[in-house]
Amino acid sequence: MAAELSPQLLSEKHRPTLDQALDAIRTRAYWSPHPEHPKAYGEGGAPGSLSAAEGKAAFDAVLNTRLDLGQPGTDGWTGGEVSPYGPELGVEYPHPDLDVLLPAMRAGMPAWRAAGPETRALVCLEILARISARTHEFAHAVMHTSGQAFMMAFQAGGPHAQDRGLEAVAYAYEEQIRTPQSADWSKPQGKRDPLQLQKSFTAAPRGISLLIGCNTFPTWNGYPGLFASLATGNPVLVKPHPRAVLPLALTVQLAREVLAEAGFDPDLVALAAERPGEGIAKTLALRPEIRIIDYTGSTAFGDWLETNARQAQVYTEKAGVNTIVLDSTDDYRGMLSNLAFSLSLYSGQMCTTPQNLLIPRDGITTDAGDKTYDDVVADIAAAVTGLLGDDARANALLGALVNPDVKARLEAAADLGEVALPSREVANPEFPDAVVRTPVVVKLDATKPDDEEHYLSECFGPVAFAVAVDSTADAVELLRRTVRDQGAMTVGAYTTSPEVERAVEDVCLDESAQLSLNLTGGVYVNQTAAFSDFHGSGGNPAANAALCDGAFVSNRFRMVEVRRQA
Repeated sequence: MAAELSPQLLSEKHRPTLDQALDAIRTRAYWSPHPEHPKAYGEGGAPGSLSAAEGKAAFDAVLNTRLDLGQPGTDGWTGGEVSPYGPELGVEYPHPDLDVLLPAMRAGMPAWRAAGPETRALVCLEILARISARTHEFAHAVMHTSGQAFMMAFQAGGPHAQDRGLEAVAYAYEEQIRTPQSADWSKPQGKRDPLQLQKSFTAAPRGISLLIGCNTFPTWNGYPGLFASLATGNPVLVKPHPRAVLPLALTVQLAREVLAEAGFDPDLVALAAERPGEGIAKTLALRPEIRIIDYTGSTAFGDWLETNARQAQVYTEKAGVNTIVLDSTDDYRGMLSNLAFSLSLYSGQMCTTPQNLLIPRDGITTDAGDKTYDDVVADIAAAVTGLLGDDARANALLGALVNPDVKARLEAAADLGEVALPSREVANPEFPDAVVRTPVVVKLDATKPDDEEHYLSECFGPVAFAVAVDSTADAVELLRRTVRDQGAMTVGAYTTSPEVERAVEDVCLDESAQLSLNLTGGVYVNQTAAFSDFHGSGGNPAANAALCDGAFVSNRFRMVEVRRQA
């Protein structure tokens, strides 16, 4: 039977989008094919997409059901997700017998490899298109596994995640076609006949790719690795975080449907949900069939993977200490507003949220006059308080704490130094069981050895340290040491001095950290745009890869050459 999704149909539907994505990664200009506004979906919006009501109904329909993906090697069922907002999801997922599932996944590789880079890319774009059509459904799945507020779950878990997946496909396609598929080779031999060979070049995938999902951004952090591996010919086994299975399980379900309709083995994408306390990621990571690993999470497990999963190419995003240097500003009010939002968004549960604010103890110069260290800290506290003073707005920005560990760190932070801004509890009328807390700001001193262990460690969650330093020069040196020793996903600085700006930029170039300067408007240090911004650099301890660049995709395949006598 002919494939329902023929190569011609896929090309007609998606080749223009692929071409636009390729242009975007070359120009780094703003572009996205996935609308950010909820009203762009459903009636009057994207054709075939679910409306807000339809998406909510689809999410409700999957609750308390068994999500049978039809994959081989299922030896039981597992689940147990509880929303950070309170309700139990009640969804059961297939538990894998790896000795059955992994060989089944490998069986589809030859045909998928033979399809070539363009067909693989277009199949991936069809998967993304179907995910996009169900963005409203995915938004609820992300919200009730990550604790993100709905609008953030909709945007970050929907269009922004889809953008990152498409970006990975574009890079994968571009790297694979860098080498031609064939070449006629002729070497002159003077009076003798030339030496002639016919050569073919095939992008050969490494093998099964393991995606180890995270709790906070299951789709945004998961899609780059998933689609980079699939587009380069590798089967992908998705091992979600046990608290955030549903968004990735729905992704696997759609991917399997599209692969089958395009005439490929649906077992090229499969789910590995784990039983409580099973720790299947460690088992999988050491299996010889696993040749690529994508991981987002703690430094401890990321380091373990890099050390022990020697048979695999390992891509990790771990922990870092994100830092902002405050030297001077010509828009004090804008700086305060920008910082308040950055510290508050999703309760600081982003790998890009700033933690350390380095402020000279003698203060900074601003357009509102000179401000002492105490002035700056008090004004930052006041800006956060003003931003989150209304509970409805606070809930929309903060979301819910994703797990009890974050709450414990938040409460412990209040004992680390003088509290400039205490955290407060915010009631959520719609979800009374949600744990919602505003950020805490704690004063620390860079000259006190006891304080150093606090600000030089990541404190993931709504915790910020206002660190007093002797001078801006000391702040710059502390920034360098922090990035070099602890890593950083983001760095920010506020200064009106070209010399200070150059010094901070030199640190970030030396230590490979992504820098944002003097943000005072609607762009924040903890947000990155696909096709333009690099998320992480792969050059400091916070991550060994960037989302997304050529290095993120090029080692997922190897070029294999066949030479024939002409």
